[in-house]
Amino acid sequence: MSISLRKNVQNFNNDKYRDNVIDMFEYAMIDKTPVKLPLRHIFTEGIYAREITCKAGTLLTSMVHRYDHPFVLSKGKLRIFDKDIAELEAPFTGITKAGTRRLVYIVEDVIWTTFHATTKTSVEEIEKDILLDYKNTLIDEKKFKEVRAFVTSDYKVIEKGD
Repeated sequence: MSISLRKNVQNFNNDKYRDNVIDMFEYAMIDKTPVKLPLRHIFTEGIYAREITCKAGTLLTSMVHRYDHPFVLSKGKLRIFDKDIAELEAPFTGITKAGTRRLVYIVEDVIWTTFHATTKTSVEEIEKDILLDYKNTLIDEKKFKEVRAFVTSDYKVIEKGD
């Protein structure tokens, strides 16, 4: 499958077109050997931070969030395909808008952290609150959940005061 993103970048402003392109990328990637993306879950009073580490050469899709939230790229460089194609390089701080779904190519090893207001301390409960349940109809849901569980299985929880 060959998709020219630069040629069709103006179409990325159309949410349905962008979702279809990202769905096709996920479909093409689902049977490839997944990579682990180490996570750190950091909790402080009223704030949950989720830090993900990605190796250069990784292609991934983002989760879809319910709410606007800040993020920090503290290490590395990536190309992000959203409503436009952009290259972000650390140090960089931005805002993810609610409903955003991205295709991301990691150019250099990256550390990306998102910040969410919550009083909850269970990652599962927080994910139910902050994430939308997007379904890629091209992929068997069970297979998608298995791959996601593997990719994010290397994690560390840091409690307040650690």
